[in-house]
Amino acid sequence: MKRTRRDALKMAASAPLAAAQAKRVPLPKVVFAHAPKFFTPAEFALVDELTEMIIPTDAHSPGARAAKVAAYIDTWLADVWEPEPRQIWRDGLRLIDNLCDSRYNVSFIEATPKTRIELLESISPDDDEPKTMEGEFFVELKKQTVHAYYTSDIGIHRDMEYKGNTYLDAFVGYDPK
Repeated sequence: MKRTRRDALKMAASAPLAAAQAKRVPLPKVVFAHAPKFFTPAEFALVDELTEMIIPTDAHSPGARAAKVAAYIDTWLADVWEPEPRQIWRDGLRLIDNLCDSRYNVSFIEATPKTRIELLESISPDDDEPKTMEGEFFVELKKQTVHAYYTSDIGIHRDMEYKGNTYLDAFVGYDPK
């Protein structure tokens, strides 16, 4: 049976917090190898979790966390000249956390895997033409996650299995029929 990315998303989201079934559970302090340049540590942890949920580790290749997607986005936002992208990310992350808190009385990071998936599915039904602010942010989040992942070594070489330019001993030709 072939698993889809959505299956992997559900499995990956449930693994890290399987023990955290209660609404408010003290979480261990996570130390990241990347010191955030733009995000606060809490925002960085949220971006790291969201990007890993979008492109989780599966049997084929490592996910967004291993590809350091959150660090890429953080560095991009720290270096961007225009204030608009920064504001979009600050507001979007706050919106996701506030939605989770208002609906489930828990922050996104403290939420159970089932709650996280339920929240993300509720804000993403209209990906082609988002009608809400949270929907617009989720489209931006996915766009930047995919860009960062597939420009990383892991995304290009492990997931896409790109081998690079190869030497041909002979030109195999082209038949324009």
